[in-house]
Amino acid sequence: MSEEIKPVAYRFKNEGIMRYGTDDKYPLGKWDIVEPLYTKQQLQPRVKMTREQAGDFKDLHEQYSLLSNALNSIYEVKHSPMKLWITKGKPRQNEMMFAKLWAGFNALHPEETIEIIVENKWFVRSINDPYLFLLKDSDSHDTYGYFDDDDDLSEAKQFDTKEQAEEWTNPLTEAVLLPVGDE
Repeated sequence: MSEEIKPVAYRFKNEGIMRYGTDDKYPLGKWDIVEPLYTKQQLQPRVKMTREQAGDFKDLHEQYSLLSNALNSIYEVKHSPMKLWITKGKPRQNEMMFAKLWAGFNALHPEETIEIIVENKWFVRSINDPYLFLLKDSDSHDTYGYFDDDDDLSEAKQFDTKEQAEEWTNPLTEAVLLPVGDE
């Protein structure tokens, strides 16, 4: 069972007696009911971000000691990963989540508060050669480059939707969904 979903506290009940423990076998004895109370994720939820957003957050946390200064900086910059993260969806809720993250962030162990999500993009690649991709700066449909397993696909043309990628395909190519950036 994953550490995130494994209960970290239990309640034990038996004939009017109640005990609490952090192991489902403690306290010793026969118990009528052993109830899991909460998981590690419920105690300290992690915020989901891309690697770029997490890096931007860490930089802001190092640069500013006050949350208000960091937020001002985010809103002054025209295009920042954190600005996109905060203003997407429900900005007020995202600002509250940002403030909680700011207060509990440990730069030595960022994985305790931030969960890196892998971002996926659509690409056009050769059907016959899975290492041959359409290049980013291509104005035509016939400029391709090789990328092996160790290369990142930053120079390959990326699309947000399958439909956009399929506009660039031909009978010898296909649209594929792949992770981008570091995993």
